[in-house]
Amino acid sequence: MSTEEHVPEQPLGSGARYEDPYAHALRDGRGPLYMRRMDGGVLSSEVDRWCAAPDPADMSVLRRCKGAVLDIGCGPGRLVSALRARGHLVLGIDINHAAVARTADTGGAALCRSVFERLPGEGLWNTALLMDGNIGIGGDPAALLVRIGSLVSPRGGLLLVEAAAHDIHERLHVQFDDGRGRLGVPFPWARVGVAALRRTAAATGWQPGAHWSVGDRHFLELKRSAGSRAAHTRRQG
Repeated sequence: MSTEEHVPEQPLGSGARYEDPYAHALRDGRGPLYMRRMDGGVLSSEVDRWCAAPDPADMSVLRRCKGAVLDIGCGPGRLVSALRARGHLVLGIDINHAAVARTADTGGAALCRSVFERLPGEGLWNTALLMDGNIGIGGDPAALLVRIGSLVSPRGGLLLVEAAAHDIHERLHVQFDDGRGRLGVPFPWARVGVAALRRTAAATGWQPGAHWSVGDRHFLELKRSAGSRAAHTRRQG
């Protein structure tokens, strides 16, 4: 969810009815699907790629996974299924019922739950994933990183994050839009490039590691700093 595009305006009146274009797209296995910014502009969402098999960029991340893996914002479950096939214990979580159902249909394990809710195995996960722009979950990357720090093992827990392609750090509100009249409920989101992600990670108890890219997708490896504690925590539902 990165590139800005133009789609027709969808003005909302005071009696606007919201639907779930994201769920519709996952059930169909294809787009178009956009994230419309509340402050103007539109970001593309690559739902066709999310519903396909893992690509070379995805595989560059999966090869770095260790032990038990928690996929945060798993979507339709392509990475959950691929990790399961590679012999990992893996759980996907997503707040969208259609995403969890599609993951289960592929044989993957998934829960319909927010990362800020109580989760199985807290403090025991060896690896956590934030792919496809999911560092934006909740609209507060620092709070998200603090929370994930409590989910992974304090002894070398690993977090693999996909960052924005551009040097950016912004918090915004968006809503899903299929360009055909369906609009989702607005929600907080964030976009974070590699430089900003390094700074935020270091401030929340993570040690930034390797940075790599495949095509136009960028990734950063974060490791849990031994004995570190973040200065603050904030829970968002």
